[in-house]
Amino acid sequence: MRRGPLQAGEKVQLTDRKGKMITVQLVPGERTQTEHGYILHDDLIGASEGTVVVTVSGALDTAAGTTGTSASGTSADAMSAAEAHALNPRKPWKGTRRIGGWSWCVMRPRLADYVLSMPRGAQIMYPKDIATVLQLGDIRPGARVLESGGGSGAMGINLLEAVGETGSLTTIELRPEFAHICEANATLFFGCRPQWWDLRVGDFDSVAATLPEHSFDRIVLDMLDPWNRLEQAHRVIEPGGVLVAYVTTTTQLSRLAEAVRESGQWTQPEVQETLERTWKVEGLSVRPNHQMIAHTGFLFITRAMADGVQALHKKERATKDVYTDVDELDSLELRDISDRKVRKVIRDLDRQVKEQEAQAQQ
Repeated sequence: MRRGPLQAGEKVQLTDRKGKMITVQLVPGERTQTEHGYILHDDLIGASEGTVVVTVSGALDTAAGTTGTSASGTSADAMSAAEAHALNPRKPWKGTRRIGGWSWCVMRPRLADYVLSMPRGAQIMYPKDIATVLQLGDIRPGARVLESGGGSGAMGINLLEAVGETGSLTTIELRPEFAHICEANATLFFGCRPQWWDLRVGDFDSVAATLPEHSFDRIVLDMLDPWNRLEQAHRVIEPGGVLVAYVTTTTQLSRLAEAVRESGQWTQPEVQETLERTWKVEGLSVRPNHQMIAHTGFLFITRAMADGVQALHKKERATKDVYTDVDELDSLELRDISDRKVRKVIRDLDRQVKEQEAQAQQ
């Protein structure tokens, strides 16, 4: 947890009055261009969180090679809107990039902010899904966690935070370039490479085969075919350990569920998705925002049985066929409904039709 004045090398989040956010890494002598001028990093380094910085004009850049005056007040070389229009009459809005005087509030980013703004190669898991993984996966300080699919590091950074230095995280990433991105993002967030993190490059089965049996308490899978990894996953997880898989499509979800049931080594799975909707709260205008984060993926949670013990799964009724493909059915009239119920429905409907006809004749 970083406290005190902002330091060179760390990342900060800047938010303007319209709610626009930008994340920058502080470098002495550097500046960040916005639509309303430049933010000077030297004005941020040494400042406290919760302060406001003001952009400076870039109007004299080409002429003098300077960035204008300090961001502590109005800029002497700031252009007016009329001057910006005169500079580029066909596209006057481009001139506003040189106008200073726009205020930004500076804060250190929360973990969720950092994850959403960090450079990424692979698509990241959203904070709403990450939070559910940590809760339902029962990932806590001291846990030994195996993660497959490091991607850009969003899930991994949260796992490292959750297990803490008393726990351990082993991440298996297939692609070396993604492993590089994952490691860099985690190093930037923590300020150094976490010592309780073992990042390995390779396919899951090959790397997992080198790991000791029952050496992990939790497993998190974020990959295309988790149903093909269940054998090695069960070998390395402790009995009773929790496996959480993140898949994005219904076909992946179905294959994983059936593979888990068929293996008999895992408990009846729980499946859910999380939808996120924000609200506008301003005076008497209190309503949901028009946009929301809907489906991003399915979370699949199951627990490992002891070696040689068959899992208890719910048995479906014999009359309820949920596995036979439609094209394989002898008759498409097959329904999970008894003849007695059909006769009762027909009898009731005939009675109601007769009553309607009787009322029409009166």
